[in-house]
Amino acid sequence: MAASAPAAAAPLSAEQAKAVLAEVIKAFGAPENAQRMEEARDNACNDMGKMLQFLLPVATQIQQDVIKAYGFSSDGEGVLKFARLIKSYESQDPEIAGMSGKLKAMFLPPMTLPPHGAGTGGVATS
Repeated sequence: MAASAPAAAAPLSAEQAKAVLAEVIKAFGAPENAQRMEEARDNACNDMGKMLQFLLPVATQIQQDVIKAYGFSSDGEGVLKFARLIKSYESQDPEIAGMSGKLKAMFLPPMTLPPHGAGTGGVATS
């Protein structure tokens, strides 16, 4: 059984990853892609399940179209590998972290976490 990881894209430096990330963000802003994303959002109607059904495939395709030129496979696995690479640089480079957040905001709905009550962690106070 051969390991599939070495056959993947050549690792990018932080600067190269930043450049590819900028290109991906720019691709989302292209008129035809912005229209595709808007149509997918309209179809999803702010429903998380429908977001995954309609919006995520469009966002994945837009990313695939860019990253395949940098050695990533032009499938979902290539997008996941690119995402992992970007994630690995987020803690080292605040600019990459900011760009990554901007990219995610383009296709992930804002997540609201339920409030955590202070002092209600199940710890007895008596």
